[in-house]
Amino acid sequence: MRRELERVEIPGEHEARERARAVVLASLAARQPIRRRRSLRPVVALVAATALVAAVVSPTGRSVIDSVRERVGVEGAAPALFTLPSDGRLLVGSTTGAWIVQPDGSKRLLGDYREAAWSPFGNYVVATRRNELVTLDPQGALRWSLARPAISRPSWGGSRTDTRIAYLSGSTLRVVAGDGTGDRIVARGIAPVAPVWLPRAPHALTYATREGRLITVSLQTGRELWRTARGKAVERLEWSTDGRRLLVRRGGNVEIRDRTGSPFTGIRPADGAIS
Repeated sequence: MRRELERVEIPGEHEARERARAVVLASLAARQPIRRRRSLRPVVALVAATALVAAVVSPTGRSVIDSVRERVGVEGAAPALFTLPSDGRLLVGSTTGAWIVQPDGSKRLLGDYREAAWSPFGNYVVATRRNELVTLDPQGALRWSLARPAISRPSWGGSRTDTRIAYLSGSTLRVVAGDGTGDRIVARGIAPVAPVWLPRAPHALTYATREGRLITVSLQTGRELWRTARGKAVERLEWSTDGRRLLVRRGGNVEIRDRTGSPFTGIRPADGAIS
């Protein structure tokens, strides 16, 4: 009877075995090289990998994994093979949507969103579909949504008591409060680049125009703080954490500006492509 049962093909068993084999081989190939010395670690790693494959493809292993998946939600979460190298959660985009990866390596699919970003203190997530802006809690529960055409590049900034979300709707820059109220237009003719919040400033936002200008505006007063002349197309903007330096990428090269928008001459970045 036992031999007969062992010969019974479990539905999906072959596919599970092949998937597990591919994952294990990929994980072993990605291991960082270490100094060659006599050690039992490769043997232990091989045994662990073998045990992992057995856990995935064997009926007992499948029942354990299935129970884990059922405990945290089959559709929304999945067990992971490895832990993260440091504390803190990761917000990861993929072809299937936005995921939150926990320090222990477990992950949860928030939904089929195109882009996603953390709120300033990591309490919530802003995400986009083609014509929808949404905010979620880390478990994927919807807080509010906003319909606008061609939404992209959301950026959430502010304090613990007052936050704003900047985003693009086509080539129009819009801003909405963190609770979903007060959505309004800030500027038109915007380059397809994510706007960035100026650190240590009350709701000051920097963005790029299609003409290659850089502009920083105060959303509290509506006053333009500074702007640059026209230039090459901007590809990326990033403020330093202290708000003293602005990194601008154009055509694979970078320029650095200070808090007033003036070129910063204290550093001369080397020419060449910047990733």
